[in-house]
Formats: sequence, structure tokens, C-alpha cells
Amino acid sequence: MPGTGIWRTKSVEQSIAETDEPRSKLRKDLTTKDLTTFGVAVVIGAGIFTLTARTAGDMAGPSVSLAFVIAAVACGLAALCYAEFASTVPVAGSAYTFSYATFGEFIAWIIGWDLILEFALAGSVVAKGWSLYLADFIGASTTVHLGGIQFDWGAVLVVGALTLTLAFGVKLSSRVSAVITAIKVAVVLLVIVVGAFYINTDNYRPFIPESVPNTDAAAGLHQTLFSAMTGATGSSFGWYGMLAAASMLFFAFIGFDVVATTAEETKNPQKSLPRGILGSLAIVTVLYVAVTVVLTGMVSYQQLSTGSPLVGDGSATLATAFKAHGITWAQTVINVGALAGLTTVIMVMLLGQTRVLFAMSRDGLVPRSWGSTNRSGNPVRITLMVGIIVAVIAAVFPMGTLEEMVNIGTLFAFVLVCAGVIVLRKTRPDLKRGFRVPGSPVVPVLAILACGWLMINLSVETWIRFLVWMAIGIVVYLVYGRRHSVVGLRARANTGDDGTESTKLIEVGADG
Repeated sequence: MPGTGIWRTKSVEQSIAETDEPRSKLRKDLTTKDLTTFGVAVVIGAGIFTLTARTAGDMAGPSVSLAFVIAAVACGLAALCYAEFASTVPVAGSAYTFSYATFGEFIAWIIGWDLILEFALAGSVVAKGWSLYLADFIGASTTVHLGGIQFDWGAVLVVGALTLTLAFGVKLSSRVSAVITAIKVAVVLLVIVVGAFYINTDNYRPFIPESVPNTDAAAGLHQTLFSAMTGATGSSFGWYGMLAAASMLFFAFIGFDVVATTAEETKNPQKSLPRGILGSLAIVTVLYVAVTVVLTGMVSYQQLSTGSPLVGDGSATLATAFKAHGITWAQTVINVGALAGLTTVIMVMLLGQTRVLFAMSRDGLVPRSWGSTNRSGNPVRITLMVGIIVAVIAAVFPMGTLEEMVNIGTLFAFVLVCAGVIVLRKTRPDLKRGFRVPGSPVVPVLAILACGWLMINLSVETWIRFLVWMAIGIVVYLVYGRRHSVVGLRARANTGDDGTESTKLIEVGADG
């Protein structure tokens, strides 16, 4: 039975029925190939071009490849749960929509608010990274000073171009994404093939370097939540360093869940969504592990650490290892690959953000007028609004090291989706499922534990920021969302004594 008040649920049938509403109907254009391309497009980005080398040099050494496997296993377990949910509830909104059907409106709002943090912040951060690579490529700064404000025109340029591309439709976006994805995958393969000729197996010893105390990570708000709870001393390298690296490298996998947000625009969601989600994750995992094996085989991990003569005070990248061998042309090629990689990441993050807000607007938790679609079935209004917000954040605000903020938001969503699979199996065993998680409920529970472990290895400071953002979201829901919820308005209308008043309430819900 549906709950009441903030715990009221929205049935799967109701969610699916609303996908045919003329004013908010999305066009079904996507195939398995499109979804796999989107998945690979968004996952291969900043993680592989920058985070890989830095993590190997400062945290894990050669065992960074094993850290990638650990992060991939956690993502894979969660991906199985996403595949079942997306094939069962083929509606825009991903984890937000799934949570509405299982845990109720309040939790759905919380996860929707969380996804806004994930997609918008990730899109802004990656746009800043894209601008830095562009500056390196053209040999000039992309930042200008306007009074006391630093304005990053490079970030605005890429976000603006991709926003307009998305406004013309998801099919065009998938074609653009496919071309750019082919470029960056080719660059990654080139790194693997060329770098393999320079591997020295001595660089793999020791595979897991001896643990080294990390005083910065062990102090105050910068220590991990696990360290704060247990009193354990933070360290780089060793087993603890490798596990902490897995928590950081999780950032490199973020995005495969965006595939689930396009469920409503997929021609055959029951088959295509599971294949797209799991297929894209498998492809990028193989590429990631191959790159780390080559990278740590080309040079000693100590040469990749911050402060080493090869790196200086900056951060190591894939180009660092090639620079050590005098392969200078590789830096230009890697810069091109990074630009291509980051471009598709921004595009798919913008796409995911628009689809989550679209689903929330359909439910009245944000203004319903935001979610109207044009004659071609594209939510242009939300697309432009999201593009402007992301562009402003990327252009004006210094982003710093925000990978952890994106990580914690994503992991929180994963936990709820995995738990939701267990709940929906119990409450709605009759639903047609295009894909079923094998070994349920064991696999979803393992996924929850894996994601939970990665979460407690994030810093206390990250947890505080996350909780503050969630608190703001609760206030917004109580002030606006709860009062304008379409499900809530319909429930109140159905319990009213006056048929005329009930009709009025439903109409108010439709207009938002």
C-alpha cells in the first residue's frame, strides 16, 4: 500500500503511464549501442588522464591497478542493481525515480537533491579541467580578470556548446558523443600500445609498497571518517593506502549510472539498459587496468609522486611517464585525448542533470513548467537552465579538489538503489523485470557494504559538506516540494468531499 505524507510512494504503473503525457513526453531514439557509447563517453575522462598517475605516485604505487579492480567491483555490484531497476522502471530520473517507487517521496527528494549535487558539480569541475587542458594546448590562459572576479571563458565555451547540442535532441548528442568517444578511446589504446614497449618489470616491485604515515590525512577534518571512528593512523601505500586509493579512484567510474537516466528515451529499455550499463562498465574497467599496468611499468611509482624531480610541485598525468622516456609528442596526443574525454563527460553529466530535474518537475517537487518539452520531445527549458547554472559555477568559482564531494553523492545514490532492489522484490514481485540481479539479496547487500566502505574512507570534511547540502535540501522540500507534490495533491483530492475542489487540486498540481 502507498504510504502517506512524506512517505507516500508513486507506483511503477503511474510513473510509466506519465511518460505518455503530451506536454512532457520524451522521444524514444536510443539503442543499446547509443547507451554503451554514453556510458563509455562519461566514464573515460578526468579519472584516467589525471587521477590515475597522481594516485599511483602518492597513494598506492603499482597496486593502483588492484585499487581500480576493487573500485570496479563495487561499481559492478551496484551496476547490476541499476540494470534491474532501469529495466523494471524505464522512466527518466534514475535513482530518484527508483526511490520514489520503493522508499517514498521524502527519500526520493533526498536522492534527487543528491543527484543534483553529483551531476552539476561534476559537470562544473570537469569543465574547469577541460579549460586547463585547452590552455595547455593553445599555450595561453583561458582565465580573464573582471574586477575582482576570475572568469574562465574556456569552461563557459565548452558548457555552452554542449548545452546547445543537447537542446537539439538526445539522438544528435549520442552521435556527437560517439565521434568524440572514438577519439579518446583511440588515444587510450595508443597509450597502452606505445607504453607497453617501455615497460620495465622491476618497476612493479614492490607491488604494494611499504606503508608510509600520512600526517596530513591523519589530522582533523582531513582524516577519513574511518580513521576518525577507529583512531587508525592514515597512511599512504600499504594495504590501507591501496584501499583509500580505491575510494578516490571511484571518481574515475562515476557516470555509468547516467545511462539509467535515459531509460525513457530508449527503444527497448528492458534489454538495452542492462546491456548498456554493464557493457560500458566492462569496457572501461579493462582499459583502466591496462593503462595503470603500463603506466607503473614505464616508470617507478616514486617518479610519479608529487615533489619528485619529474613532476615538481604539480600533479603527475599520463604524459609524465612518456616525458621520462623522451616521448614528447605523447603530451600533445594525450592533451587531445583529454580534451575529447572531458568533452563527453561534461555532455553526459549535463544530460543526466536535465533528466533528473525533468523527472522531479513532472512530479511537482520542482516547478512543473520547467519540464515542458518542445515538438521534438526535448526538454529545452531545463536543458538551457542547467547549462547556464553549470557554466556560471565553472566560470566564476574556484573548484579546488572536489572529487570527494562528487564521490560521496554518487555512493549514497548507489546504496539506495541497491537497497531498493531488495525492497521492490518483496513489495512488487509481480513486476516484469527485463533483467534480474543474480544472487539477490546477497549481491545487493554486498554492493551496499562495498559502497559503504568506500564512503567511510572519504574525509570527515567531505561528510560535513554533504550533510550541510542535504540539510538545505530538506528545507527546500518542506517549503516547496511537499506542498506542490503531484502525488500529494492527488491524494488530498481523492480524500476531499467536493468533486469540484478535487478537480481544482489536480489542475493546480498539473500547473505547478
